[in-house]
Amino acid sequence: MTFDKEYFNLGYLDMLSYKDSVIHRLDPRIKVLVTFIFIVTVVSFGKYEVYGLVPFFLFPAMLFSLGDIPVMFIMKKVLLVSSFAFFIGIFNPLLDRQPMYLFYGVAVSGGWVSFLSIMLKFFLTITSALLLIATTSFPGICHALQKFGIPDIFISQLLFIYRYLFVLVEEAMKVVRARDMRSFGNKGKGMTAFTGIIGTLFLRTVERAERIYQAMLSRGFSGTLHALKPDALTSADALFLATTATVLYLLRVNDVVGGIGKLLVRIF
Repeated sequence: MTFDKEYFNLGYLDMLSYKDSVIHRLDPRIKVLVTFIFIVTVVSFGKYEVYGLVPFFLFPAMLFSLGDIPVMFIMKKVLLVSSFAFFIGIFNPLLDRQPMYLFYGVAVSGGWVSFLSIMLKFFLTITSALLLIATTSFPGICHALQKFGIPDIFISQLLFIYRYLFVLVEEAMKVVRARDMRSFGNKGKGMTAFTGIIGTLFLRTVERAERIYQAMLSRGFSGTLHALKPDALTSADALFLATTATVLYLLRVNDVVGGIGKLLVRIF
């Protein structure tokens, strides 16, 4: 049942992309472009700039709200891969011990500030990428990249990797189910049985992939992807692109958090 649950979680992200919301109805090219602008803007901040990243949480919050995407599902996915960013930045406090801030009498070094900056950038970029898939679908993203001039061979490889991932997991689920039905207790769950499962899984996956590819060739596949929906930009697409790009630019060039802090100091 655990394997079945993981398979469902793998496909649930793709299922979310078929919802009907304001964000889902936008052209995939616009969403890819806006996400790219957002990621570049976030990454452009220096390693000691933390407060400037805070206002950029408005972008994923807007996508969660307008796209009707479950927050906890995306957060679990982000947490699953957060260990990579954690191990990249955790050594910064050891390498950069120069005090930068004094927090309630405790000196905070530049290494801890840069570590926090890495984690915030990671969270914002990965969340925006997952939200892009959840509101566009991976095939939609591939078609958008194709329209931007990315070579067809690269797009085909991306799409095949994504689709064959489901084929691999589905075959693995069948093999594991068959193993569980023929096993009692811990019998059949040792290393010998595990290596046999890996070999069987590899052979079955290759055979099924060959059958799928032959079926595609028999239906006229020539290496070029074709979209079923016509490509037509609307006024809503242009408004979303212009508004988001303008807001991101203003947040990048202006110290919003610092301005709010100064305003509160004057008021109170």
